Amino acid sequence: MTSRDINVIALVKGGERYVFLYDDDSRNEALQALARHAANPDLSFSWYDAAVLGQKVRNNTPRPSRIKFVPRADRPA
Repeated sequence: MTSRDINVIALVKGGERYVFLYDDDSRNEALQALARHAANPDLSFSWYDAAVLGQKVRNNTPRPSRIKFVPRADRPA
């Protein structure tokens, strides 16, 4: 079983709290969920809120693993 990091974005608006959890493989689904919330007239979650949080999702891209430098054995370091 592999462990996955969970990303969290949240918005507190008045007395309401909107919390979205997603992993790196489900970024598109997270963006779609933001749009669904913005389109729901029963929520105070606006298209502006969706745009701001959506930008955070898009900017939170996974970082590539760093490659450690190991000097070659046939050259002095």
